[in-house]
Formats: sequence, C-alpha cells, structure tokens
Amino acid sequence: MLTTFFSELRSAGVPVTLREYLTLLEAMDKDLAGRRVEDFYYLSRAALVKDERNLDKFDRVFGQVFKGLDHLADAASVDIPAEWLKKLAEKHLTEEEKRQIAAMGGLDKVLEALRQRLAEQKGRHQGGSKWIGTAGTSPFGAYGYNPEGVRIGQDRNRNFRAVKVWDRREFKDLDGDVELGTRNIKVALRRLRVFARTGAPDELDLDHTIQETARKGFLDLQMRPQRHNAVKVLLFFDVGGSMDWHVKATEELFSAARTEFKHMEHFYFHNCLYERVWKENRRRYDMYSSTWDVLHTYPHDYKVIFVGDASMSPYEILVPDGSVEHSNPEAGQVWLERVTKTYPACVWLNPVPERQWEFTQSIRIVQQLMAGRMYPLTLEGLDRGMRELVR
Repeated sequence: MLTTFFSELRSAGVPVTLREYLTLLEAMDKDLAGRRVEDFYYLSRAALVKDERNLDKFDRVFGQVFKGLDHLADAASVDIPAEWLKKLAEKHLTEEEKRQIAAMGGLDKVLEALRQRLAEQKGRHQGGSKWIGTAGTSPFGAYGYNPEGVRIGQDRNRNFRAVKVWDRREFKDLDGDVELGTRNIKVALRRLRVFARTGAPDELDLDHTIQETARKGFLDLQMRPQRHNAVKVLLFFDVGGSMDWHVKATEELFSAARTEFKHMEHFYFHNCLYERVWKENRRRYDMYSSTWDVLHTYPHDYKVIFVGDASMSPYEILVPDGSVEHSNPEAGQVWLERVTKTYPACVWLNPVPERQWEFTQSIRIVQQLMAGRMYPLTLEGLDRGMRELVR
C-alpha cells in the first residue's frame, strides 16, 4: 500500500523523492505515527510535502489510497489496513467494548463481514440491519447504531460507538491561485534571501569551538555574528482609488515584508509614479519625498517591488500633466523608466487577476514598461516575482 501511495503521489504531480519515501519508512519503523490514520497522515505529509502548494494534491491522493470510499461502487477493491484497526482497538477500547466486539466473533470477523458486504451490495441502502447504508442497525454505515460498528460516509460521530472512523476527509485547498494570507506571503518572500553574518558576535560557533578546544586542550568558546537576510528591499505601494478594493492584500504583503527583511524601505504613490512619493498618507501633501532623492539615496543593489493595480487612464502614464491629482512636469512613463534603469532587480505585483490584464490598456502599458516583469498578487505569482528578483 505504501508503494502505491508513493507512486500515486508522483503521478499526481507531487515531487516526492525516494529519499523522502525512505525517511517515511524509517519514521514508521520507529513507530512515530502510532497506528491511527490521522497520525500517519500528519507524519507522511511532513515527510513528503516540501511546498504548501502541493498540500491539496497530497490530501486527494491520501484520500484515494487510504480511504477509498468516495464511491461505494469502488469500495470492494479497497484495501483496509486491518492491522491499524487492531492496534487501535488494543490501545483505546474499553473492556466492555472489547466484549461487545467479541460477541460478533472478534474484530477480524467484523472486518471480514464488511469486506463481504462491500462486494455484495450494489447500491445505496437506508435502514435495516445488514447492508451498508444509513439510519440502520448494521455494524457498517452512517447515522445508525451498532455497538461494534465501522462508520462509513458520515461527517461526524453520532453514537460514539464505532470501532474506527473511516470517513472521507477533505482539506482546504492550497494552490498557486489562492488569495494570499500573511503566513503564505512570508513563505513566498523567503525565496528572496541572501544571508550574511552581521552585528556583534553573540552566537555560539559550535564547529569552531570544537576545533579550538581540541587544538588547545581546554574548552575555548568561539562566538560569531548571527545570520541575517542581507537583501535590501524598496517597496512602492499604490494607494487610493481602485486600490481601495485591494487594501487587505497589500496590508498583508506589507506586514509580511516587514518581518522578513531587515533592510526595507517603503513609499506610497497614487496610480503612477511621478516626481514625488510619501511615507504617511495623511500627510502626503506636506510631508513627501522627491523621487529623485529616493533614487540617489538607495543604491542600485536594492530590490524594487511595485504593488498596484496599474488601472488608470493611459494619459496618466504617457503624457505630462496626466495626473488626476496634480500637474506633473514629466510623464509617469519617464519615472518608471528611471527606476527600472537604476534598479536592475525590479518587479510589479498586481492584485488584479492575471486573466483580466489584457482588457485594461494601462495594465498592458505598465507591463511593457516593466519589460514583462509584472506578476499577479497570488502565491504562485509572488513566487515567480521573487525568483525574478534573485536572478
């Protein structure tokens, strides 16, 4: 069954390796998961899934291989691991429950009867005492009563008397198109990491300590600076107007970025970048910074990320005085080109779904000015953007 599980994961596109499979076998050999299906689920997921985007695929394969009761017609071929049920019974059943099971001939008899009835039954059954169905007294099925039953297809416990819960389980989808949460954003931003040791030497250097202790003959503690992410990030956030619809996503990105990057600066703009930016929206008219000063303050090794929907009138990008808020001497296009020339690592994250970009002229213009480096503000899009920045 485990080899089937491994091959099915690979067939479903989950990149599991033989080494990870052997790690899972080693963990099972040491009985880290016990014998409960739920325990084995979390153990196998930890050993085999390296990327959160593959969790949904993993859950689906797990359900097919170890549950197999999504479709009753296929249930006759399901290989139910009886040894798991036996171990569970030994560990968790009370003496009274064990006697009740013994009245039917033991757990082996219960499981054997289940397999026979799965093979014989051709359709859904409700009520009664034999077939696998609902609201009856058969040992197998859902919403019924039997002191030594195996529950199938029921979303929760009812009489709390089943030998083993063998239900169909579904887990929340996680893929590249889901809306980002702060935790998922942090995972994606971690691709943008270059570690360096900076600051005071306050971390134990174990390898160097062992080496010096062996050389000198007495304990000689060696310290070193902690490792920090040396990447420097410059964020430009579009605010106001149509961006009000995307406040939650941009707030989560900002919160995650502040945690992940030690060297990070941010500025705001409206619709398109012009000759001035600001750090506090409530004081944007009297406390702003010159965009020229920003370009001359932060070196070219900064990674620049624009966050905006790029949805505006094309005039706001292409012509002087095109801004809807002030008279801009130079077109927004000029300032975007200056930024991309100053900072080679530069991307634009767009909260508008990618499939809608072709219908908005301004998005196509900005995408062209960014040399195609515009990515959707999804987990998959953020991952692509971070890969672009570390090239």
